[in-house]
Amino acid sequence: MSLFHNLLVKAVQVMPTKAVWFFSKNYIAGNTLTDAVNKVKELNSKGILATLDVLGESINNEEEAVAAKIEALKVLDAIHENKLNANLSIKPTQMGLSINEDFAYKQILELVHKAKQINNFVRIDMEDSPYTDLTINVYKKIFQEYKNVGIVLQAYLKRTYDDAVILNKLSTNYRLCKGIYVEPAAISYKDKQTIRKNYLKVLKTILKNGNYVGIATHDKYLIDESYQIIKEMNIPKDKFEFQMLLGVREDLRDKINNDGYRIRIYVPYGKDWYAYSIRRLQENPNIAGHIVKEFFSFR
Repeated sequence: MSLFHNLLVKAVQVMPTKAVWFFSKNYIAGNTLTDAVNKVKELNSKGILATLDVLGESINNEEEAVAAKIEALKVLDAIHENKLNANLSIKPTQMGLSINEDFAYKQILELVHKAKQINNFVRIDMEDSPYTDLTINVYKKIFQEYKNVGIVLQAYLKRTYDDAVILNKLSTNYRLCKGIYVEPAAISYKDKQTIRKNYLKVLKTILKNGNYVGIATHDKYLIDESYQIIKEMNIPKDKFEFQMLLGVREDLRDKINNDGYRIRIYVPYGKDWYAYSIRRLQENPNIAGHIVKEFFSFR
């Protein structure tokens, strides 16, 4: 991110929360589970899949982590009761990974067990690097008992290809994204083209090994290259899907859908929307410029 864009993001962070919400409402279903269910119904009516996420992470006490798990169980119930074409995504630290690994494992295991009962699936999201090994460890333990669980890999980390080689042996179900957390150069690629190159390298090894992958990107270059890889490797449509965030590049979303490929939208909801919104700004700082401009135009 350039110094100018960094300053724009910082400017947004000191704005009133209502001003930030003006931006955020396009990328978040709302504050309640009902809001999220309605948004998923809207997407499903267009033939688009969804994954539901309760906003919130880095929980530091067990009481809050248990409350987050209970809300996630409600999400699974809502998916089942409303016959939504959707699954559940969770943040490991929201389930208590920053408190205790075994505690988080038991929390997530309960969710995966519930999802199995209703023929559904849980995606364990990947957070910043202090939790990479811990998240993979929890995933591996749960996978020994249940197969309706998947994990996320981030292409900007230098370790990711090696992680994929190991996880491929488990028939892992992946979401592959570029990565958004700010990481030191010692462990992460910073150059845009290098990240793209690594993304495609990891994607190829996943597909070559017959693993299922969610190709999670808003980068048209990567989408076009993925199309080509899928064609060249003759990958069946039931071995992959594309994934995007709610409210981002809906033109590409609709193109992928119209091209006959599965597309899944990440639908977050909840009261803890602010931190998520700031991360979205850091990912696409150009939006911050629009927010600053619109904010001052109304004053």
